[in-house]
Amino acid sequence: MAAVMPSTMSFVFKRWQSTAGRTRKALRVKPSASFLPSTTESMDHIIFNPPSSAPDVYRTPVKFLPENDPRKSSAGMAALSSGGGGRGGSAAGLSGNGTRPSGGAMLGSTVRPPAQAHKKKYHLTPTEVEEIRTLRASDPRTWTRLRLAEKFGCSQFFISLCCSGPEEYVRKRREEVDAIREKWGPRKREARELRAHKRGMWGRDE
Repeated sequence: MAAVMPSTMSFVFKRWQSTAGRTRKALRVKPSASFLPSTTESMDHIIFNPPSSAPDVYRTPVKFLPENDPRKSSAGMAALSSGGGGRGGSAAGLSGNGTRPSGGAMLGSTVRPPAQAHKKKYHLTPTEVEEIRTLRASDPRTWTRLRLAEKFGCSQFFISLCCSGPEEYVRKRREEVDAIREKWGPRKREARELRAHKRGMWGRDE
């Protein structure tokens, strides 16, 4: 019985286009002609370059409609409005120029009032501040920062400036939080540490 000789394999390294070092030329795709600067216009002008998708008759500006397009007339717009269809359901909210009205002109739309700027209130008197300190010292578990802020109509930050909980209460709360953190797994602990690190970066504007 002839002895089995070990076979020798030759390793040949091949370089394909996907692994070539100089493939940037293959990625140099010429831009579309519609995005290049115009050589015929001498001043600024409007470029209507819609995306390559199905046309929407309710989105096309009247400026770019043909002269014989029925959508330019009020009768044609009324026919489109009565027929419905289009993106978002009914076309009853179209105006005469082929565009959708904005704001409260759209039928069935509810526009929220503009948000009011937050104004600071300095309405607490020294007597009320003393009451806050008394309530906080008497029962810190019942009169928390949130509850005191709701009662006196101020922020929790202002409550923290006025007073803090008793030392015994603060120590117990710290022990409770430490006991909860001891039960965290490595993933949750890492996530919380990363969150604290990001918060510090925000404070340093990094």
